[in-house]
Amino acid sequence: MTTALITGSTAGIGAAFARRLAADGHDLVLVARDTKRLREQATELHDRHGIEAEVLTADLATDEGIEAVAARLSDLRNPVDLLVNNAGFGNKGRYLDVSMADELRMLKVHCEAVLRLTSAAAEAMRSRRRGGIVNVASVAAFVPRGTYGASKAWVVQFTQGAAKDMAGSGVRLMALCPGFVRTEFHERAGMGTDNIPNWMWLDADKLVAAALTDLARGKSLSIPDPRYKALMSVVKVTPRGLLGGLTSRTGRKYGPR
Repeated sequence: MTTALITGSTAGIGAAFARRLAADGHDLVLVARDTKRLREQATELHDRHGIEAEVLTADLATDEGIEAVAARLSDLRNPVDLLVNNAGFGNKGRYLDVSMADELRMLKVHCEAVLRLTSAAAEAMRSRRRGGIVNVASVAAFVPRGTYGASKAWVVQFTQGAAKDMAGSGVRLMALCPGFVRTEFHERAGMGTDNIPNWMWLDADKLVAAALTDLARGKSLSIPDPRYKALMSVVKVTPRGLLGGLTSRTGRKYGPR
């Protein structure tokens, strides 16, 4: 039986990955900051699917949290076959409205933690010549829209570059780029969502199913919905100057209030 480690597992996309992987018979290592929620999640998934669910409490905005998860990924006696780097958050406010401490915390979680955990997992997986890594980014990575989008652009570029370097090793790496997903993400950031059209919302469980299919197909980038694939095709051919103005206005319309 294979084991998957999921960061940010207790809510949203992370919880959807946990449900799907448990249903498919994978043992889990569940990582988040809230021990109580982790234990409740582990118990529910064990009772429902008969899998083993290990709890690892860690704050990926700290060195101690990153090191704890990296150590678990490096454990060759209890190997992790799939890593889902899902932990993340958004800051409410434009550039310079958000404190530098909060901006640096975002970079710690979105970039440094992803780099260190991906590297720990990839090293262990390469020694076994098998494994998969999904780094959750966002379609915000493809538009000039603030520090959140910039951090997710780093995730995409890093993941696709690492995927090329690891080609032939047996280790698959993929950046997952969803759009708006009905999760706790916006509520935690204090962002209003009433002004976001219904057609822009994605279902987390369907998103995960599409992402796992793309990973199995060997894709290094997954935009798991036809609507967002079409939007990103338009983005590719739109001049950057015009795109910057459009995304700024869109952000004011559909973003934090």
